[in-house]
Amino acid sequence: MKKNEVSFLLILSILLSFIFGAIGGYFILLNTPTSGGSVIINTSKITLNEDNTISKGVEAIYDAVVVVEGFNNGELVSTGTGFVYKTENGISYIMTNHHVINGGSDVKVILSDETEIDAQVKGSEAYSDIAVLSVSSTKVKGIAVLGSSDKLNVGDTVFAVGSPEGAIYAGSVTKGILSGKDRLVAVALSNTSTSDYYMKVIQTDAAINPGNSGGPLCNINGEVIGITNMKLVDSTVEGMGFAIPIEDALFYAATLEKGKPVVRPFFGIGMLDLTDSFSLWKSGITVGDKVKSGIVVTEVADDSPASVAKIKKGDIIIALAGEDISSIAEFRYQLYKHKPGEEVVVKLVRKDKEKVVTVKLVESK
Repeated sequence: MKKNEVSFLLILSILLSFIFGAIGGYFILLNTPTSGGSVIINTSKITLNEDNTISKGVEAIYDAVVVVEGFNNGELVSTGTGFVYKTENGISYIMTNHHVINGGSDVKVILSDETEIDAQVKGSEAYSDIAVLSVSSTKVKGIAVLGSSDKLNVGDTVFAVGSPEGAIYAGSVTKGILSGKDRLVAVALSNTSTSDYYMKVIQTDAAINPGNSGGPLCNINGEVIGITNMKLVDSTVEGMGFAIPIEDALFYAATLEKGKPVVRPFFGIGMLDLTDSFSLWKSGITVGDKVKSGIVVTEVADDSPASVAKIKKGDIIIALAGEDISSIAEFRYQLYKHKPGEEVVVKLVRKDKEKVVTVKLVESK
């Protein structure tokens, strides 16, 4: 065979291989299963299924979300997010955070169609960080569907809708996963280094920015499973946002929407963390080295439950209702699990000796 004939046959075989390969590839793609915008790739070892949208879930909640703005003498002093969770007798109720509206004398909300309306504060409470607003339902565009944080698992998809940096970015959506459940996060109610309270929250890596506070954290169906209220801010930390479980939020909202205060139990003591040695010294209190954890009683109110139980200044409370106490924040968290009228067992140390007393709680005034 001649050299030019060999070259021709070689080129022909390459072209035929390319053509038949392309035809085979076409039929393979033609028979690859697809479903609802998802591409499913089947191999003998693994199946991959990646959804490319949460748009239906966002659509379900979007019109229920509002921008919340607080004003003093006509000047904007705070901004956040809220959502309509209930409509009854021509009134729509909006849930947001206490810290969003705290400090403002007047509150306005901006709906999804940019309509601005005045809102009335029905009730607000610092420790739960829940506030309830009301508006006329005539212009409200949507009502949120409420879900359950208890039914979600760590790793489930969640998303937040809010107003980061105010109304200019209203309706911003961020997506992530449920990163943790039943987290206890220490919260300071004032600008101090001392934590006042522990709050039980759910954790997410969905971006939570200033202005998102009070907005809904939703499952993939757009059902509200939490109210975003804070994030961990640290140069070494990324993607740690938190939300109040919807079950807890509704518990407080049921009282606040009626214009009633949240009732907390009253114990009747002033207190300092055991580690706050300077403040203890200023209060004239000296503690020994044997007790490593607890809170120190700095004063006892007259005729209070603590006074009736004969708790004294200088006592170190180390346990409440069987739960160890290490800080003021933890003491309040454990105390607020109980209701006025209940009796709680308190373990304390007085002059290096352990003592147990029973305290009957009353309603806080």
